[in-house]
Amino acid sequence: MINFRYHVVSLTAVFLALAIGLVVGTAALNGPAVDALDGQVQKLSKDNSQLRDSVGQLQNEVNSQEDFAVGAAPILLGGKLTGRRVALVVLPTGGDYAEQLRTMLATAGATVTGRVDVQESFTDPDNSVNLLDLAHRAVQTSLPAAGLPSNADGVETSAALLATALYDRTPPATDSDRNAVLAAYAAANYITVEDDRVAGPAEAVVIVGGLPPTDERADEKNTSTVTLVAQFDAAGKLVVGGNGVGDGNVVAAIRGDAALSKTIATVDNVNTAQGSVVTCLALTDLLGTNKVGHYGLGAGATSILPTPAQ
Repeated sequence: MINFRYHVVSLTAVFLALAIGLVVGTAALNGPAVDALDGQVQKLSKDNSQLRDSVGQLQNEVNSQEDFAVGAAPILLGGKLTGRRVALVVLPTGGDYAEQLRTMLATAGATVTGRVDVQESFTDPDNSVNLLDLAHRAVQTSLPAAGLPSNADGVETSAALLATALYDRTPPATDSDRNAVLAAYAAANYITVEDDRVAGPAEAVVIVGGLPPTDERADEKNTSTVTLVAQFDAAGKLVVGGNGVGDGNVVAAIRGDAALSKTIATVDNVNTAQGSVVTCLALTDLLGTNKVGHYGLGAGATSILPTPAQ
């Protein structure tokens, strides 16, 4: 008769056999499996090491190209903008690139009449009414309201007034009126003006931007930025330097606009030393022969840099 003890012994024997089988099987497979895994780990380690080396090499090449551009700048730019007066207008995302560009402009012999930094509040859709009111309050005797856009777009009207203040105009504006307009916008925290003044009117303006905003109102802000750029274009000669040509980028918007692309020169890598050099060359062509070009590495660029005059 089969009793409870028999069942216990039988089950114990079964489990013991399973345990022995697992141990034996694992021991048998352990060597090949571990060897295979070890080989894969070593391969991945070598691949990662090679990738690190490649990244390091690419970074060294980028640094070398930057060093070359800086070193070659006096040869490429020397004297090309001597006697030319240029104003810098820096968008909220372009602050990191403005001083490098100013250095290149100085290398080319240009006089920077002033630097105006546009604050994020200027392109904030909620401030349109306030900007419209400020534009009509900030006008001066030699910078009258006549000629400003007659609509309810505060960004457009204020941008037009700022552009009129920075560019040469006929009849000429007085320096005191020019700086009074800028001071009114600075006091309202829409712009900042380096040294609280500009030294005089500019023959051309370079607008410096970076990557576009990405917040929930980015589309509206990007539209406002293009509106600002269009008003500066309407007032005088303009080069726009940016970082890339991705969605919402001001350079991409200009290149994609049939009208603006014919009158505004663009450079899509002003964030690099090469791009700053090319921006100066583009400005040289624009002031010298009215040539409008689109330069850089992104979509819509016709070449990396302007073609030398024959």
